[in-house]
Amino acid sequence: MPNVDHSRQRVTWIVGGSSGIGRALAEGLLLQGDRVVVSARHLEGLADLTERYGDQVQLIAVDVTKPETLDKGLSELLARWARIDRVILNAADYSPMSLADFDPALFERLMQINFMGVIHGINAVRQQFLQQGAGQILITASVAGFRGLPYAAPYGATKAALINMAESLAPEFARNGVLLRVINPGFVRTVLTAKNDFEMPGILEPEEAARLILKKLDRRGFELLVPNGFGFVMKLIRILPYPLFFALTRRMLKP
Repeated sequence: MPNVDHSRQRVTWIVGGSSGIGRALAEGLLLQGDRVVVSARHLEGLADLTERYGDQVQLIAVDVTKPETLDKGLSELLARWARIDRVILNAADYSPMSLADFDPALFERLMQINFMGVIHGINAVRQQFLQQGAGQILITASVAGFRGLPYAAPYGATKAALINMAESLAPEFARNGVLLRVINPGFVRTVLTAKNDFEMPGILEPEEAARLILKKLDRRGFELLVPNGFGFVMKLIRILPYPLFFALTRRMLKP
């Protein structure tokens, strides 16, 4: 267990921390000295965190499609730590989809997990943060939410919705002393991106993505873009006029 100054430890709740960016962020925050609460539907793969970090970490099972589990999770967190400084709403699912495989059920499933799961998370912590008048609510969105890309309609739609929703709510939260922010990663090597059958430019390992996020975590900007280079390329694509944009995306179609 790292030697840390316990008097300065912050409490960070990671919802969706069993693997990928969430798991890597948990490791990074623990090494920095945060008290970290890690939540996922299944906690079996997280037992090593308590073995290595002891009382610095708390594991709480939640299912973001079931709001009552998030409410219960916050109650357990507060019972142990009496406060929360940050929540990172990171739970997500992904499956590519072609027009030939168009599936309304896939849209519904991803919207329930990726979008409504975040809404349930915000609702669970909203009053606590407003009462504190301080803290951060961080939402893992994606550069895939900047514009519609081939084969990413169900996933990209959820991430675009998250960004729009966060932009809408951020001013009111800020007026009450709470930062609502979005994390917009590019490609990160996870079990979800392993479903892609194309070359992913600028792909990062989860540990590298987490390192870049942690560097920006204590700043005050609305967006945490990771990595900057590929993120800025996607921002340029976002402002392309439609004729140029569709000329580009047609080239992404499979034969």
